[in-house]
Amino acid sequence: MDRTPPTRHPAGFRSALRTTAEKAASRLGPYGAMWITLVLGGVFVVVMTYLASEVYEGVTEDDGLAGLDHPLLAWVMSWRSGALNTAITWFTHTGGTIGMPIIAILAIITLTYRSRSWRPFLLIASSALGSLAMTIAGKNLFGRARPDRADAIPPYETSPSFPSGHTLNATAIIAVIAYLWFLELEKRMARAWMIAGSAAYVVLIGLSRVYLGHHWLTDVAAAWMLGLMWAALVVLAHRVFHTVRRVRRDRQAGNAPTA
Repeated sequence: MDRTPPTRHPAGFRSALRTTAEKAASRLGPYGAMWITLVLGGVFVVVMTYLASEVYEGVTEDDGLAGLDHPLLAWVMSWRSGALNTAITWFTHTGGTIGMPIIAILAIITLTYRSRSWRPFLLIASSALGSLAMTIAGKNLFGRARPDRADAIPPYETSPSFPSGHTLNATAIIAVIAYLWFLELEKRMARAWMIAGSAAYVVLIGLSRVYLGHHWLTDVAAAWMLGLMWAALVVLAHRVFHTVRRVRRDRQAGNAPTA
């Protein structure tokens, strides 16, 4: 059974959301409202990707956060060893072009079965496509060079460094998967462990990119920010869907709509 997330909003926001939902229910329907939210959110995130590259350039010029890039890389290089390098290389592949699609597909199959709904597929696929678009846009807009190959651990990568694609995609996809699992779990402790585990995985994927010398810290930090931003918009689209659907049901039943 598909679980409807609880909706608790301040009174002013609830009133505005109800009014908007009433209009959307009449003109678009729940799926239409969800897709409109995703499309507008996608445009917003592309703009934010461009702004993030501009902010990064300013940080670099001012030697702000970017001033940590070289010292941090030098520090993690001092921790390297053969066994650790192999372990982290295998781990980082779980967030790559093979590992992350496998995780996403397994999550889609499991959550679709549990919820008896196609929405896990729509939301996880949306998170993946959006994060991929941001990764491509960011790399093309900025074109930042990766750390020197002499400081990196093979296999080497040749695409631009900003933002970290592994980190951005893992952040967006895992955050949406965590949200959907949160709706399925009922025990508070299970939810807490799920959130903690998801957050730890995303953080470690980003740090693994720095450890391996494949990205700078600033590439990873921007990827975390953009990935969370896109995941939040996907979650918002899901909540808009449920609000519009609830309003439509209330109107059909002849009840006062509640958001």
